Amino acid sequence: MSNSSSFNEFLLQAFADTRQLQLLHFWLFLGIYLAALLGNGLIITAIACDHHLHTPMYFFLLNLSLLDLGTISTTVPKSMANSLSNTRAISYWECAAQVFHFTFFLPTEYFILTVMAYERYAAICKPLHYGTVLSSRACVKMAAAAWASGFLNALLHTAITFSIPLCQGNVLEQFFCEIPQILKLSCSDAYPREAGIIVISACLFFGCFVFIVLSYVQIFTVVLRIPSEQGRHKAFSMCLPHLAVVFLFFSTTMFAYLKPHSLSSPALDLVMAFLYAVVPPTVNPLIYSMRNKELKDALKKLVQLLLLQQQ
Repeated sequence: MSNSSSFNEFLLQAFADTRQLQLLHFWLFLGIYLAALLGNGLIITAIACDHHLHTPMYFFLLNLSLLDLGTISTTVPKSMANSLSNTRAISYWECAAQVFHFTFFLPTEYFILTVMAYERYAAICKPLHYGTVLSSRACVKMAAAAWASGFLNALLHTAITFSIPLCQGNVLEQFFCEIPQILKLSCSDAYPREAGIIVISACLFFGCFVFIVLSYVQIFTVVLRIPSEQGRHKAFSMCLPHLAVVFLFFSTTMFAYLKPHSLSSPALDLVMAFLYAVVPPTVNPLIYSMRNKELKDALKKLVQLLLLQQQ
């Protein structure tokens, strides 16, 4: 029975076998990664530089963009490097770092999305108390709690996952180090330790999901009572981007982790991981900027300023 410390690398799943397809994969991932860096980077810079956007909603959006950058930077660069150098290997410590950062950024994003639902609820259902319940200090505390919870989650998952003896080799059927794939290599008697933490995390995430659903039930109840069509349209415009991001995040993540075992296959697992780990960080900036006039105006000003500096 071999322990995880008896080998110094894992082998990741490749997207392609032939050299031409490997290079195609590299260029596709490079384009996606640069788009995510540009989109999230512009949003972070616009919010930081425009004092009109120094509000709770944009403060949490800035946090979301930072987390999106962290999530996509955890998985994509290594996959690109492996395709370029025609290898599947990732060192033991690189794998541990990937697990830690992925289980840090993704759950923290989940918590921030939950806080953003509360912010929308306060803005629409409790407008008179908005400035009190979402003061600068309260916003910083909520964001700090989300980041601290994500850090604790990552610490627990990483410590437990890499303390489990592995008996089934070192081949992972995923393009990054994903905990379920590592657990497939574990000895059967060691699995319950990590499974217990996964159940606790699942209950916590389900609680956040219920909170978001209840928040939007209250929000839509209030919005539908607004007499003017313009008022209803404005309220829906404030909520739709957040709802779209939540739906994208939850649908891809839940299907990836809760799909029936009979549907599981290396190819499907690869596609689902791409959908929940790579797609949301790339499209979130588009979702938030498409229907948001304030953000679009700030981005236009920022782009114009950058272009003027280039001349």
